[in-house]
Amino acid sequence: MRQTFMANEANIDRKWYVVDAEGQTLGRLSSEIASILRGKHKVTYTPHVDTGDNVIIINAEKIYLSGNKEQDKIYYRHSNHPGGLKSVSAGELKEKNPVRLLETSIKGMLPKSKLGEKQGKKLFVYAGAEHPHAAQQPENYELRG
Repeated sequence: MRQTFMANEANIDRKWYVVDAEGQTLGRLSSEIASILRGKHKVTYTPHVDTGDNVIIINAEKIYLSGNKEQDKIYYRHSNHPGGLKSVSAGELKEKNPVRLLETSIKGMLPKSKLGEKQGKKLFVYAGAEHPHAAQQPENYELRG
């Protein structure tokens, strides 16, 4: 009888990937990056173990929002004080803080648990084309589609 493979910290091989967000659609890019962070692209994927890779996203300011999402899509946050609901449209957020736009989108696709938090910490987003992770020797990641 064969045992089912279970990944653990001893047999996880983590890589670093660089993804260029220039001209990419926000949702399609976000779902693929979330899949890489979770480790679903690997044969050794185990749902309850963090098997994912580290992802560096550059050119976040050049992300594309299809349709009328720049005006219609609204991001909300609350200060936990009465009347503390704040809202900002996706277009305003893209101009003001494109890094937060991508981080919010990707982290919203990760599990809402300690495991999801751990996976979200392997995401590094930069507005421009430069990143400080050259020492990790990241590979370029070609997006599907």
